[in-house]
Amino acid sequence: MQTHQMQLSADQIVEETSDWPEDAVADLVDRILRAKYGEADPSVDKAWQDETRRRIAEIESGRVQGIPLDETLAKARKITASEGRPTSTGRR
Repeated sequence: MQTHQMQLSADQIVEETSDWPEDAVADLVDRILRAKYGEADPSVDKAWQDETRRRIAEIESGRVQGIPLDETLAKARKITASEGRPTSTGRR
């Protein structure tokens, strides 16, 4: 039996997955990264889990205040624009 590999462009993949649930997209991205780069170093994975738990605890306890997503994204767009990097829309 002969198998045929279908080549999809990045744009086609984005289009095909645009209405997928977030967890399904996250799973796909995780699978692509693991296929490309292998499994994450368990010590690095654990360090990120610990860091995430620490940050959540700080926010929930009121020790630190989160920054609204819109504000964070606006700052990131401003930084990337000033560095001449394309934004997520492809504009500079």
